[in-house]
Amino acid sequence: MQTDPDRPTRPSRSPRPPGEPRWVAMFHDPASDSWRPAAQSPDRTPVLYAIGEMTQVVRARCDEVTVDLWGPRDGAWERFDPSPAVAPAVSAPQAAGPPPADGTARPGHARHTERMEDRRHQVLMAGLGKAGLFDLAPDDEAAVRTLVDRVDEATLRRVAHWLARSGAPVE
Repeated sequence: MQTDPDRPTRPSRSPRPPGEPRWVAMFHDPASDSWRPAAQSPDRTPVLYAIGEMTQVVRARCDEVTVDLWGPRDGAWERFDPSPAVAPAVSAPQAAGPPPADGTARPGHARHTERMEDRRHQVLMAGLGKAGLFDLAPDDEAAVRTLVDRVDEATLRRVAHWLARSGAPVE
């Protein structure tokens, strides 16, 4: 059987990931015709989230996406369908508005806020690292926490960019 050279062929199925069974997203790299683990977690939901995010990035570059999802079943590896149609149900975000009157956070809101704070913290720490500042004193840690708590992500990215440039070699 001959294949049409202008028509892309679908790659073979991904190999089983190494190690103990956990949730792993395996992405196909067409340039090297190889598979690589791109996301892994003991829980399925973060891996499905990562698949969605990575798929958007790859498709934005007008590249074809091929992904396999591996996970545990009865202590052994099994390949699962990564399509959103079979993804576990995730509760829809609640409509924006003031927090409940009892002072508690909306369901999922605290987790989202924590994730965003972690991301802002990582951005700032990466900038400090590129500037050569690795060993932070307690006062420095407090300053980082204050910035993370009070400054939006776009501003922190700009500050991290300035810090990274300050650590770059002068030409």
